[in-house]
Order: sequence, then structure tokens, then C-alpha cells
Amino acid sequence: MGRRRAETAAAKAAGTSRAQPRGAAGPIGRHFKPRHRAPLWLKITAVSLSAALVLGIGAVGFLFWKLQSNVTTAPLNAAVTQDGRPTTVEDTGSLQVLILGTDTRDGKNSAYGSANDSAGEGHSDVMLLMNISADNSRVSVTSFPRDLMVPIPECRPVKSGQAVAAQAIGQLNAALAAGPGCTVAAINDMTGLTIDHFMLADFTAVKELSSALGGVQVCVDHAMYDVNGSFLKLPKGKSLVAGEQALAFLRTRHAFGDASDLDRIKAQQYFLGSMVRKVKSEGTLTNLPRLYNLADVVTKNLTIDTGLANVPAMIAIANRLNKIDLANVSFVTVPNEPYAADPNRVQLKEPQAGQFFAALRHDSALTQAQAAAMAKASAAAASTPPSPGTPATGPAATPTPSAPAYDKAIQPISVVNASAVAGRGTELLQHLAATGYTGAWSAGDVPAENVTKVLYGADMADVAADVARAFKIPGTAVTADPRITGVQLVVGTDWVSGKAYGEVAVPEGVVSSTAEQSDQCLVVNPLYYTN
Repeated sequence: MGRRRAETAAAKAAGTSRAQPRGAAGPIGRHFKPRHRAPLWLKITAVSLSAALVLGIGAVGFLFWKLQSNVTTAPLNAAVTQDGRPTTVEDTGSLQVLILGTDTRDGKNSAYGSANDSAGEGHSDVMLLMNISADNSRVSVTSFPRDLMVPIPECRPVKSGQAVAAQAIGQLNAALAAGPGCTVAAINDMTGLTIDHFMLADFTAVKELSSALGGVQVCVDHAMYDVNGSFLKLPKGKSLVAGEQALAFLRTRHAFGDASDLDRIKAQQYFLGSMVRKVKSEGTLTNLPRLYNLADVVTKNLTIDTGLANVPAMIAIANRLNKIDLANVSFVTVPNEPYAADPNRVQLKEPQAGQFFAALRHDSALTQAQAAAMAKASAAAASTPPSPGTPATGPAATPTPSAPAYDKAIQPISVVNASAVAGRGTELLQHLAATGYTGAWSAGDVPAENVTKVLYGADMADVAADVARAFKIPGTAVTADPRITGVQLVVGTDWVSGKAYGEVAVPEGVVSSTAEQSDQCLVVNPLYYTN
């Protein structure tokens, strides 16, 4: 027989003692048991918890709404396509976010100049492409010089709705005039990537974010004063900069290195690396109240793409960044060289730029340490025995291709060298001849293109597929082009050596620094020394 539960003080206080006899007027019998009444304390607790839950959900909902209502949105891609069809997006698992800094003096930024300096969207004086690897183990942050000369696509700004004509060559930071989506489109075309999101920040966003973080530590090798520029004034050694001083640090154009835009980029990367170290060391990405406060500060002065304009998407990016080791946060300046028509500007340096873009597209490690870690992880995964019941797998048998239903020797196949490597087409022509395509010829060298492709004209799909197979080029690179007679192999900067496509060559020394490096000081331009 089970023991009876002891009476509780709450039960006595509520007058619901289990020992109390039933009233004489109450029904009796097993079918007429009285309804059990919940203790008052349980009712109060349930109501309190329900209220707290409702209020909690309401508060979270309000915070989410507040963050989402803070931001301004714009389309991710503002390019006007020739045929009106959307571009194909291939999901590789990696994530690219383009971070832009505008120099506009509109609104709250009027304190830093007038509309004559920069109005409307402004110019993107900061262009950083953050790439998070598919396995969330690595991050690269690539800087694009503001005066990089590249093709600018035709774009349609949201405000005017009137298409802005394409430019065969233009300064990259000017693309922002047609909206941030135009900068996204230009960098997509340049790199062969498909950027997932963008963030456009103004002067006020930078100032308020640095203050919300409690300052960012910087170091210079000499006392300095940027008397003719941002008015940044720092003593020799380490300083904590926030607010106006942090903004002045990032705006300084001539006070570091040789006063070039490339040394300004180094200073921006240095600042960002220090900020990453602080956020990581303080656990900001896992501290939701602190993360919310930072997000609230930043989003008030931020324009983002519509796909990012929701709190879950923002939190997802924070979660991906949370566990990445500082040594695996790499800073890169896109390979460049003086622009042939104007040495005061720069152009892509090939084939290094194309090789780097190919490494990003293939989600490759950018340093030897990262490559070694990836190899170790792959080896560990390969050595893990399958779980019980998992069917054994092995390499699929490669079917022996049947003989082509055409004469290889007479097929019109041309090789276009767009790899920026002199003589690159010769090796590939020799390989074509060795496989029976003895009529193939060189169509010469052309300006560098980032992506290798096989183009074909009418009734040549089978030949194009066989040519791609001979070089192990993926089928996604084989495209019909009515302008082509026969088959044309266009060799891009993503394939600069060898007969088999797919080996990615990361340019030597492309990584300038990592977020782990905390013991460095920026070199001050002697013209800005102070005592």
C-alpha cells in the first residue's frame, strides 16, 4: 500500500487538506469522485510562468523587430542583365559578405564635409570581402583598392530606376553611385564569385561601433599628427581609439607607410584585426545581450541587402564566426599593379589575381598552416570507421568512353589564352594533338579572364564535351555560344599550369597578416612625425 504524501503548509493554508473528510452532501461511489482542485500555489506559479513566457516572447519579438526596423535595405545585385534572366547561383557552402564603407556626407555625416565632397550613396572608400569557409574553420578578408580599374556593369539604381550605362573600364569605388548592389555586381564579375550579402556602413556607424566596443587598440612606431587630413593624433606605442579618434584612424590617407592607398588598406586591416581579437577575447559573439547592443548600434547606420534584413540571418553569421581560430582569420589585398594608362591608379595583377579568385571559388586554404590543418582533418575523417550497418563504398567504376561518332582530326577547335601566362596555349594544343585533335589551332592571347570555359557552336555539343573531358574540365564550364564556329577552349587565370584542370595554385605571399598577430605597430610616414 502506497504511503500518503505529507500535508504541506500551502495545502493547509489553502484549506485543501488531504485528511479533510468529504462533505456529507457530496456524491459518493467510484463514478462520482469529486474533481481534484489544483493547489493555489500551483495556480499562481502556472499563471506567473505563463505571463513571464508571454512577456519574454513579446520582448524578444520586440527586440527582433527593433533591429530589423533599424536597417535600410537595398537589392543584393543591381546589375541589368542583357536577357533579363536571373543569374545562376551555385551554393558551395562558403559564405561571402561584402562590407562597404561609404564617404557620403548626407544626413548625420554632414559634420565631415559637404555634399560637394560626396553626396547620395557616396564612394566606397572601404571594400572588404569576407569569405567564411564551408566548414567554418577559416575566414579571409580581402581588400579591394578604391582606385582599382575594372569593368563596371550596367546597373539600375533603386532610387531613380534609370539604368546607368556600363563602363568598359572604371574606378571600382565609383560603382556605389548606382547603389551597393552595383558594387556587388562588379566584384561578382571580377572574381567569378556569387556574393551572398552586403553591408554598407557610413562614418557614424564606424564611430559608434568602436565606442560600443569600448575602444580598439592600435600601435604606431612614432608619435604622429595627420594635420592635413583626418587630424589623427597618436603618441608612440599603443593607444585605445574610439569614436571620433577611431574614425580618424580609418580615414587617414597619407600618414602611414608611403602615403599610398595600399598603406591605408594595411591600416584598415590592422584595425579590423585588433577589433576581431577584442570581440573574440571578450566572448561577444556568444553573449546575446552584448551582441544585441552592438547590433543595435551598428544597424542604425547600416544599409544591408534584403536577404540579410532579419535577425536569424545575422545570428547565423555570428554563429559561423564564433569558433574560428584567430590564426585562421587572414587579411589579403587583391593582387594589383600600377594601371597602365595612369600609374596613380591600379589594375589587377595577373595571373596572381585570377589564381587568388580561383582559390576563393574552390574554398581553398590560403596559408600553409591552414592547408596542413585541412589535410589533417581530411585524413582523420577518412580513417574513421563507418558506423555499423553502413554499406561499404568505394570509387565508382569509370565507364570506358565509346569511340566518338566523328573524325577528331578535322574538328574546328581553337585555344584562346586568357591565363596571362605567355605561351600557355602551346602545352594544351600539344595535348589536344596527342588525343587526336590534330586540327586544333591557337587563337592567340587575349586580356585575362578569371574562369576557364569551353564554348561551342551549332551541332558541336558532343565535341565540346569530349574536349572538356580530355582536360578534366567540369561540365558546368561547357556552354553553348551561337557566335562560335566549332569549339573554343578559353584558358583562364584559374588554370595556369598542367594538362588537368582543377589544381588551385594560391599565389605566394598573398596573405598579408592574420588576426592572431598582435605585436605589430604601423609605420608612420615621416612627414607626419611629431615630437
